[in-house]
Amino acid sequence: MPEDLKGPELAELVRRVFAPRPGEKALAVLVDLPDARTPDNPDWQLRRDMAASWVRELAGQSRQLGLEAHLVLYRNAGANNGDLPPSAWLHAGGPLPRTTEELDPARSVPWAELFASHPILLAPTELSATAPLKLAAKIYPIRAATMPGFKAAMIPALRLDYAEVNRRVGILKGLLDRAAGADLRFRHPGGESLLHLDLRFRQGHASGGLLPSPGMAGNLPSGEAYIVPYEGEGEPSRSAGELPVQFGSEVVRYRVAGNRAAEVLSRGPESDREAALLEAEPAYANLAELGLGVLDAFGVKPVGEVLLDEKLGLHIAFGRSDHFGGRVGPTQFSSPAAVVHIDRVYVPQTQPDIRVAGVELVMEDGRRSPLMRDGSYLPEVFS
Repeated sequence: MPEDLKGPELAELVRRVFAPRPGEKALAVLVDLPDARTPDNPDWQLRRDMAASWVRELAGQSRQLGLEAHLVLYRNAGANNGDLPPSAWLHAGGPLPRTTEELDPARSVPWAELFASHPILLAPTELSATAPLKLAAKIYPIRAATMPGFKAAMIPALRLDYAEVNRRVGILKGLLDRAAGADLRFRHPGGESLLHLDLRFRQGHASGGLLPSPGMAGNLPSGEAYIVPYEGEGEPSRSAGELPVQFGSEVVRYRVAGNRAAEVLSRGPESDREAALLEAEPAYANLAELGLGVLDAFGVKPVGEVLLDEKLGLHIAFGRSDHFGGRVGPTQFSSPAAVVHIDRVYVPQTQPDIRVAGVELVMEDGRRSPLMRDGSYLPEVFS
């Protein structure tokens, strides 16, 4: 029987994650709707039904929680981390519409109005709303838990000891804050790849699953520290080397220079596809994130969705970075539909032919701080 969250557990989750404040009256559960460019799929339909169920369950907890729960519907953004459409709809109850074509445009509500009345947001969407909600949280007094691709199989990860998760994430953020660079070593069937990421002029971020203050937005489930490599907006970026990524049975190898995937070194159908994408969409080539997940140590297993899988260990993202404090945003892409922030997750279940042989941080004073070996954190990192 699939995992489920009932009213009391949902209310406790809201208290733990958001710490609701006096005067806050409502929370919103956001869902995006399919359209012709982004057709529906079974997991998406189940997720929308789950979101509607959460709102019904939370309605039964409104007195104890002190918050009304509303379901908010919007046309999907067309791409992960794309900008939200101008407005959305408050669902009045009853069957969910299949698309926004079934909704009355005159009854739509601007996001600014929704944010003003709903300071707490849960976003179990098909396409990630993390980037636009992070940017919105800098303008409006909201806090948002983004849950793109959420599945019932992820529910156990909502029940972890998040005090310990936060402790580990805080340690990693502190290390990233003091680092000037990171040296990564990968092993794969083609040999060994070495990559240096330039971490100068940047600060790390902690995403430990707790969002108690206005202005915060992050993933749930969570458990990672992350940083945007220096992208060369002043002096040139020193990020350089070779990065392997497994697509199916093929390992694609990119030559990295100036924090960008400058070319594809490998040969094969996936390599050719990636080379064409780099040429057609140069902003995709940006190395947008070095992420360090911690949930593997808590027994969490991959479920095939980046939302959870990236929290298990090392991941590196391509594309958009402005929502994390970087310099690459939607205007650098060819169209709104082309805007992406794509994480490549380096755990055996997602890239079985690539092994993270080692990760070392190069500190500002030149000292080297070993972080990972053979895919796992060194025990002393968290001691």
